[in-house]
Formats: sequence, C-alpha cells, structure tokens
Amino acid sequence: MTVNQIPEWSRLENAAKIFPPSTSKRDTKVFRFSCQLTKKIEPEILQMATEEALQDFPFYRSILKQGLFWYYFEASELKPKIHEENMPPCVEIYHQNKKGLLFEVTYYHTRINLEIFHALTDGTGALQFLQTIIYYYLKRRYPEQLNQVPTLDYDASTTQKAEDSFLKYYQPIQSVKEKSSPAYQLRYTQLPEARLRVIEGICSAKGVLKVAHQYDTTLTVYLTAAFFCAIAKEMPLKERKKPVTIAVPVNLRNYFASETSRNFFSVINIKCYFGLEDPNMEDVIPFVKQQFHHELTKERISAHISNLMAIEKNIFTRLTPLFIKKPVLRIAHYLNRREATASISNIGRIKMPKEFEQYIDHFEVFVSTTRIQACICSYQDQLSISFTSPFKNTEIQKNFFRILTSNQISVKIISNLIDKEDE
Repeated sequence: MTVNQIPEWSRLENAAKIFPPSTSKRDTKVFRFSCQLTKKIEPEILQMATEEALQDFPFYRSILKQGLFWYYFEASELKPKIHEENMPPCVEIYHQNKKGLLFEVTYYHTRINLEIFHALTDGTGALQFLQTIIYYYLKRRYPEQLNQVPTLDYDASTTQKAEDSFLKYYQPIQSVKEKSSPAYQLRYTQLPEARLRVIEGICSAKGVLKVAHQYDTTLTVYLTAAFFCAIAKEMPLKERKKPVTIAVPVNLRNYFASETSRNFFSVINIKCYFGLEDPNMEDVIPFVKQQFHHELTKERISAHISNLMAIEKNIFTRLTPLFIKKPVLRIAHYLNRREATASISNIGRIKMPKEFEQYIDHFEVFVSTTRIQACICSYQDQLSISFTSPFKNTEIQKNFFRILTSNQISVKIISNLIDKEDE
C-alpha cells in the first residue's frame, strides 16, 4: 500500500481545526496510548511492526501545512523512527516550521508508547493504530506461537479510514441552544517546565462494575460521579455558587456508521452545583446519570454536529484568511475551556486476539491538559484510570481513589516522578 492511495492533500475535519492554532508548549494537544507487555521490547521488531501498521493507516503518514484559509494535511513519504523513551509524556509533536510526522512510537523496558497529535485523529483512531502495531509486533516476536492468529477485525478500506465523517453526516438541523456559564476553575500552582503529573490507578474492571451496578448505574457514570465528589471536596465555600462542569468526549462512531480513523467525536458537558456540605455518591450519581441519558441521544448529538459545522459553513468564516482566523480560534478555545472544570474520557474495553493474552499485561491512556483530566480504559480485568494534571496539588486524585477504596475496590497506584518531593 502506498501514499498514492490517499489524496495528495486533504482538509482538516471540523473537530481538528481548533488544535493547530491553540497548541502551545503547555497545551500540546498530544495524547498517549501505551501497551505494557510481559517481555522486554525488541526495538528492531518494533520498527518493522510500526512501518507495517502504517501501510494499513497510510493517512497517518500525513504532515500538517498552512494554507491561505485553513490548515491542511499533505501526503508524505516520511518514515517513523522508533527510539527509546527519553522525554516527559505528551511533549510537543507538531512544530509549525518543521516538516514531520504527527505521531511518535517509543518504548521503555516492556512498554510500547504511541503519542499522537490530536489534529490527526481521536482516541478511537489512535487505539486502532496501536493495536495494529502490537499485532504485527507480537506476530514477528513470536512467529511460531502466533503464526495462525487471524488478522485484526478492521475491514475498512483506505478511503473509509481517511473519510471526513463530520462532512458526511452533517445536516442543517435546528441547533442546540443552551446558556453557557463559566465553570469553577482549579487554581493551583503549576508544575515547572510545562510538565504533566501522571497518576494512574489500576484496579479490577469487574470490581468497579459490581459497585456501579449496586448504585444502579454504569461504570462511566459511577466514575464521573466520583470525580465530581473528589473535586467538590476541594472547592472553597465562596466558589460553590459556580457549577462544577466535567467535559466528556463522545465517540460519534457509536451513533453513525463510520470507519474513519480520523477525528470523529463530540463533547458533552455534565454539570453539578454543590451547596455548603460535601456531596455523597448517593446524591450525585442519579443527577449525573440523568444528564448522560439526556445528552447521549442521536438527536442531541446530531444537533451538536450541526452547531459546529454551521460555523465552518459560514461564507464569512470560509473566506477569512488564516492569519486572521488563528487569533480568533485561540480566543474561542480559551472561552470554551472556561466552561469546563475538568474532563473525563472512557475509551472502553480494549480487545486483542485471545492468543495474545499471555504476552500483554495491560493498556493505558492519558492526555496533555491544562486542567485535570481522567482517562479510562480496560483490558481483560485490568481497569486503568489515569489522571494527568499540570498542577503540583494532588488532593483531587487522592480524593477520587479514596472514594473507590471506600467501596472495597483495591487500587494499585502508579505515578511519574516530577521532583524530589515525589521521591
């Protein structure tokens, strides 16, 4: 498969347009998927596996360029260069004046990392790419044992993978008009050098699901409610008139028939108002559950897409030069960011061929952020809940995991070292 099978250039889809102009050293718009294997990584095999996987995802060989009116992707023949992890997580990948791929594959002992710039794809696309890399890596690493393993169940064509599904499913329907209000903002001391603190909790997926069912809700609602309670415990009394708002990315492939490996997601905002007393899970869960139920309908999701696409379709927006659009998009991004306190994203269950189970320990995912963000994924019975934060303060993360342990959920905590205090 060659780069000629994808267009020489293509526009950024709707959700991706905000990322290039709003990227900075502190807000890199990079996220990481990792797979922890049971044996030490063989770099040469990983290099070959990545190149092989890239043949299945030729669009990911694109580079990002600036046009007169918008950024655009241009096909390239660049090859990824695999290397040992030597930088903090989620540092900048996209550099405006540098021609380079928008993803990077690194390794450390038994772990394979895929870091990717959000303008190229969303969590679903990145996960499919990593799964494909892992598939080819393990097949090459253990040829005799895994010779008969069937191919991964991705039957999408190259054209389908490179499809702009926002454009395909846009319809000019009545938009969602809601009064927006600034959310409660976390004001903690930031870590030096634009670093991210990563705190990951690994626990039993079945154990968390059992507790969620005891509250008559889903795993996502249960963990979102725990996040709300963890934040509320740290709110100053004078700030409690403001809503705590958690942004939740939504995979639109669950609502529309799309096989795209590009961005195809929306975001819903879940709000809670807290009084003078600290909340409890019994009070918060029904409120969060009701909002998820209200927001996650195809009608509401379609209206959100219509909202976003209406701005892009506006003739004035289309004819405005990029050098004028860029500062406007930065301001819009800043104002939009003020509407959320934190974010939580559930990637869901990750599936690999059964024959791979003895070679894979667990997966994990986390993102760059200017606030606290939680990312969730599971493999087998290993549930990974990863918090990234630019702040020195870790009380919210501690509160969250204490809520889980108070429900008899055993949690193993892993964290990166930022300074001497962590040691």
